[in-house]
Amino acid sequence: MTADEARTKEFEQRAGAMLGDSVTRVNGRVRSRLNQARQAAVAEIAAGRRSFWRGPALMPATGAVAAAALVALLVTAHYRAERTLPSADGQAFDDIEMLADTEGLDLLENEGTFYEWAAGQSDEGNSDGTSG
Repeated sequence: MTADEARTKEFEQRAGAMLGDSVTRVNGRVRSRLNQARQAAVAEIAAGRRSFWRGPALMPATGAVAAAALVALLVTAHYRAERTLPSADGQAFDDIEMLADTEGLDLLENEGTFYEWAAGQSDEGNSDGTSG
């Protein structure tokens, strides 16, 4: 036996002795009330008072209904997530409209010519001395 096991066993023995002493120190009236409460609890269990829903016949049916409800919730949530457009503050339709605009795509394709034109404009403006 190791030192830890010896200490544990010693602790258990002391705790058991203290519990036994505390039980014997309780006066008769308190012991009687505790005994009555214990007897009432045992009688209630023996009477077999159970909830209608916790009966052994309804347990499988209740579990099946709960599982079906959970599956239905998950399927409808997944279905809705696939069928809706992602939007942040109603921006989804604006994004789709922007992507559907073919003129905007032409501007993106010709982006290099715009910058060349803008650079040429600023060079011409500086060579004329009209702009700063």
